[in-house]
Amino acid sequence: MEKSKAIPPGYMTVGQVAGKTGVTVRTLQYYDKMELLSPSAESEGGRRLYTDKDVVRLHQILSMKSLGFSLDDIKNRLIPLDTPEDVAEALSEQAAALREKIDKLTGSLEAIEALKEEVLMMNAVDFGKYADIVVNLQMKNEYYWLIKNFDNRTLDHFRSRFDKDSGRAMLETFTSLQEEAVRLQREGVSPESGKGQRLAKAYWEMVTAFTDGDMSMLSNLMEAETFEDPKGRWKEKQAVVHSFIEPALEAYFTKTGYDPFAGGHTNACHTD
Repeated sequence: MEKSKAIPPGYMTVGQVAGKTGVTVRTLQYYDKMELLSPSAESEGGRRLYTDKDVVRLHQILSMKSLGFSLDDIKNRLIPLDTPEDVAEALSEQAAALREKIDKLTGSLEAIEALKEEVLMMNAVDFGKYADIVVNLQMKNEYYWLIKNFDNRTLDHFRSRFDKDSGRAMLETFTSLQEEAVRLQREGVSPESGKGQRLAKAYWEMVTAFTDGDMSMLSNLMEAETFEDPKGRWKEKQAVVHSFIEPALEAYFTKTGYDPFAGGHTNACHTD
């Protein structure tokens, strides 16, 4: 009874805070030792006392901890809670961090669901392809689904030829050139024009870089045009791309005297 009287109104002991918040006494003592959450006062008997403001601060700490922040990170991110604006700013930071976490979790969930669909469409367990799909999902490669259609020789070439950074760079080049082909086709630009020939040159340089000059891979890559994608838009887009790229490349090869299927001139793809 005497102990209860020793606690001023508006203050709580570490045990009371623990009971109110579900946090252990040991955790609160550790936060105090780390100077992350120190009690606001001390009783005449030496008991360390917390206020409602400390409880709000504890909620701020626990929220950020649940989002994966380390205690050092949390310590640096804590905002004084002296005014309504301070409290609102703290809540805004927590909300922003939570939205970021939700976005990451949503991305992870989508990747898992995408991998599950790809696994079910394969005829056999193939962890090599699974791993390739996971890497491409992490890269946010929208063409990840193509992987299940390629044979091991083609995939081995990809794996030996590209790491994550060079693979991302190649993907960006591929996507950019495909979009340019679609744009030129829709604008009615002639494949034999200067713009068309510059695109053909860049496209062929991409192909030779991708294959490392191994033209025997072209047939495998050309088959990719016929693959079925989950959203049903791949084949339609490839039809538009190749309606421009094929005559552009034909004109380019004629101009340079290069025949990719007969060896041609080794430096043809560098001809301006």
